Amino acid sequence: MRKLFSSLFLAGTVCAAALMTPVTANAGDADFTLINRTGYAIAEVYLAPANQKNWGRDRLGRNVLDHGRSKLITFADSANCMQDIQVVFDDDGSSSVWEDFDLCELHKITLRYNRKTGVVSADAE
Repeated sequence: MRKLFSSLFLAGTVCAAALMTPVTANAGDADFTLINRTGYAIAEVYLAPANQKNWGRDRLGRNVLDHGRSKLITFADSANCMQDIQVVFDDDGSSSVWEDFDLCELHKITLRYNRKTGVVSADAE
């Protein structure tokens, strides 16, 4: 009986310690939903650490993100939360950049674009 009590006490202590351990960002914590409100279909989406322009791979692959549609973008590099977003438009191959998103704090980004003026804007939640 004493051995059973000791085992239960130890198990309870281990569980309590695990619950008090600070939670750190895990892969997937910086995933976000990208909403296209640019007025144009997007053929490619790239992420790069803020102001570094090392764009990496296209996050859409073979897909196109039509105006008004959304896409979950996976992002697991929580060590580099501050990111820029570059998109390439499907109709003419032009690109635009939105800067300085903290992907570890955001869950949804709505991109807007005025092609006549070249002005980009975004709503982030």
